[in-house]
Amino acid sequence: MKFYWLLPSFLSIFLLAGAAEAARLESWRFDASENRLYITTDGGVQPKAQLIFNPTRLVIDLPGTSLGRSSVSQPVSGAIESVRVGQFDTDTTRIVIELRDGFTIDPQQVKFRGISPSEWTVDLPAPVAAAGQNPNSGFGRDRLAIESSEATPEAAEPVVVQNVQVTAEGFAIRTAGGRPQINFQQSRAGDIATLDIEGATLAPGMSDRQPQTNGKHGVDKIEVRQLPTEPPIARVTLRMRKSNTEWRAAVGNGGQIVLAPAGAMQPALTRRSPVSPPERQAQRILARVQSINLNSSGSQLIVRTDRQVSYTSGWDQSSRAYWIRLASSSLAGSIPQLDENSPVSFTATQEDAETVVIWVQPRSGVEVGRVTRPSPQSLALQLRRATASDRTPFNRNSNPQPLPRNTVEPGDLPRVSNSRPVVVIDPGHGGRDPGAIGIGGIQEKEIVLDISFQVARLLEQQGVQVVMTRTDDSEIDLQPRVSLAERVNASIFVSIHANAISMSRPDVNGIETYYFDSGEALARTIHASMVQGTGANDRRVRQARFYVLRKTSMPSVLLEMGFVTGAEDAARLSDPSYRSVMAASIARGILLYLQQR
Repeated sequence: MKFYWLLPSFLSIFLLAGAAEAARLESWRFDASENRLYITTDGGVQPKAQLIFNPTRLVIDLPGTSLGRSSVSQPVSGAIESVRVGQFDTDTTRIVIELRDGFTIDPQQVKFRGISPSEWTVDLPAPVAAAGQNPNSGFGRDRLAIESSEATPEAAEPVVVQNVQVTAEGFAIRTAGGRPQINFQQSRAGDIATLDIEGATLAPGMSDRQPQTNGKHGVDKIEVRQLPTEPPIARVTLRMRKSNTEWRAAVGNGGQIVLAPAGAMQPALTRRSPVSPPERQAQRILARVQSINLNSSGSQLIVRTDRQVSYTSGWDQSSRAYWIRLASSSLAGSIPQLDENSPVSFTATQEDAETVVIWVQPRSGVEVGRVTRPSPQSLALQLRRATASDRTPFNRNSNPQPLPRNTVEPGDLPRVSNSRPVVVIDPGHGGRDPGAIGIGGIQEKEIVLDISFQVARLLEQQGVQVVMTRTDDSEIDLQPRVSLAERVNASIFVSIHANAISMSRPDVNGIETYYFDSGEALARTIHASMVQGTGANDRRVRQARFYVLRKTSMPSVLLEMGFVTGAEDAARLSDPSYRSVMAASIARGILLYLQQR
């Protein structure tokens, strides 16, 4: 953990670096009990400050920053009268801390602390009563620039991971050195759990001696490795044979880390970490959760604390909510709730005297990513919207053919009446991978993205929550597509493709549908709907070992909507009207399957 008192020369570097793009003031808060101002922007910024007299006030300018809203003022009791925030000019947001008449502060005691280029705190000394006229208020002395001094950063004691042992409750990871800072996450499928120990290195020979589980606690394999990061991170990965067990991680006495199923965690910690006497508990300093809110773009849920905390996180399979558990923490006050248009809703509770749990529920079309630590005193849960509204039209239209008679109208689609399912639509290929290229130069990646957007829109109109693996012309590997489906706990996974064979075989046309294991019923339902709705040639439902079918835990299918190398299929797939019929046919098959579940 590193904090710096920034010298003027260091300030200038940040000023030059951040001048290219305007930042936005995301949040500010003045804590009267600590005389501390908290400032957060969505980009790098360098505060400038000056103390102005008659009346006495501390003026803090944020160059290259916009407020994006009307001026606001926070009244404060005591010697500080108010804190005002407004747009000083088109390029500067100004914060003014105004003192009551008869009070002043020592400018040499005003301290700026840069947690990161976008997060700052300003510590004010206690105001004192001014005796008579302020000595600094004479002509030419009514403004004093605030100069900051450099502080010696605290050096955290290094952590060494010594071994991993199987215990009756779970697994114990022995460490030496400082107290470990841990980040723990479990996949939504529940089959993989990852523990990152920040600032930790492996003891010599550990990477060559992987621990053996012998199938204990349903864990097939434990992997321990050193990540090539700076600062170092030691990672412990559990690979489970059962996916219905929620695991927890906690740091016990002596730096020992306990990994155990949720039901066994409390007894394990109770035996290893006896409850301290009441007077010792009162002396323990807990981190305070100061705020939980979205950044300006809605792409991150930011949790801010007054000191670095250890956390664990994962999916709750029963409620489909994502949880973040903060150790040695307390709620500093009421946490505001987000409005109904926000990408997520959340609650924060004090689980016990030293643990805060944040429950995050993603809304329709929102993907939840990993938790990152942008600064020592903040955590960021990554969010991503993936909806059909982002659609980029596909305009290829060569040799359109008449539509078949037996078409499916969107208004005829059935509506899902049970609890809202989650469907992942996977447009194949993308970016540098065009997929198959067929007659007239049509590209598979363009066709499948257009149809996928239409399928998503139709499903959402019928009450289905849809998540797309890509919403633009981007290249995505196979594993991230699978991981996304597991992370959002999808009900079904539908991968959409176009087929191809040699250009010398324009006679080969038709629809094929593939499944691997649990997706046979889904495959047959969608396939029948596509063939019936489009009148295309039926090339049957088949079983195959495609990666996205083998690696997904929910019913999954891969649709081949026709051959871009086929004379009949290529002409149809190039026609926007036919693509709409195909999309409606796929959506109808999905809805029929969901109704039958």
